[in-house]
Amino acid sequence: MKRINLSHKMFGEAEFNLYQDSNFKVTTFTYPSGVEGLRINNSKGHVVLLPFMGMIIWDAIFDGISLKMKDMFSQPLPGKEIADTYGCFQFTSGLLGNGTPAPEDDYQLHGEFPTSKMDHAYITIEDDEITIHADFEYVKGFGDHYLSEPSVMLRKDSGLFDINLSVTNLSHSQVMPLQYMCHMNYAYSNGARIEQNVPDDAFQLRQTVPAHVHPTADWLAYNEQLKKSKELINELNDEKHYDPEIVFFSKDLTKYVDEAEFRMHLNENHNFLTKFRSKEFPIVTRWILYNEDQQVAAFALPGTSTPEGKVAAEKAGTLIELAPQEKRSFTVTTGLER
Repeated sequence: MKRINLSHKMFGEAEFNLYQDSNFKVTTFTYPSGVEGLRINNSKGHVVLLPFMGMIIWDAIFDGISLKMKDMFSQPLPGKEIADTYGCFQFTSGLLGNGTPAPEDDYQLHGEFPTSKMDHAYITIEDDEITIHADFEYVKGFGDHYLSEPSVMLRKDSGLFDINLSVTNLSHSQVMPLQYMCHMNYAYSNGARIEQNVPDDAFQLRQTVPAHVHPTADWLAYNEQLKKSKELINELNDEKHYDPEIVFFSKDLTKYVDEAEFRMHLNENHNFLTKFRSKEFPIVTRWILYNEDQQVAAFALPGTSTPEGKVAAEKAGTLIELAPQEKRSFTVTTGLER
């Protein structure tokens, strides 16, 4: 196995070819905003990661198809929370609290982790795989103390990749609350068809209206229609009703499948795939939004709970309590399947 430790000195204004073999090419660069970027190419396409900023996957393009949502950002921007740079393909929502905080919660949108400054980052190359790793130690006096280890693994000649995360409670004396959502902002594709290996009645429309959503009369009427029909949106063919956002939550997926698989078919030749173990992610969220500024079809957002806040997770019994020194690991396989 080959290992390359990354340092800030490797990232300059000009692109630098850090590594190349018959399967992969690794390029470092720095955006005008000062954020460091790492591009990994294989024969199918590439991903762009922000290795020192939350291990965010900024972009992913395979077979000429961009996976990420339409957004308002021309580049990643440094910020204290994900809303400061909401133009990425994927980020880590959590970890002490995730999703949209309710009035009774006391954390920022999607938690403390998404734009955290990683302590270390490195690359490993082994056989037909390349993995980008990072780690981040969170510690507060009289508070929580954890180690997070995100990584992204690409295979040769494939548009699929793994998003991994391990979280260790470093405290020797106190339990740590843990909420995690692998937040993938997939591109909206008009006419796309979504399918999954769980029944439609395993989902329900979100019953609450979070603070960032500003309903219109038409949107409220459409929501009432969805509630009455109990329809799960599996075809993207009604853009005028997807602003503000439409959100569905699943029931406990462990009651249906061991490995959940979700596909969004763009046409007869191409589809996106997201799959994961339901034991790791018992809840999945579907988030659809379409307007002139932002267009997203997050057809499957795997999570440990719904993204309605920490207090809501406590009430639902889905907030993980990580024992002192306990470690949890999560893996999502996603990307362009064909």
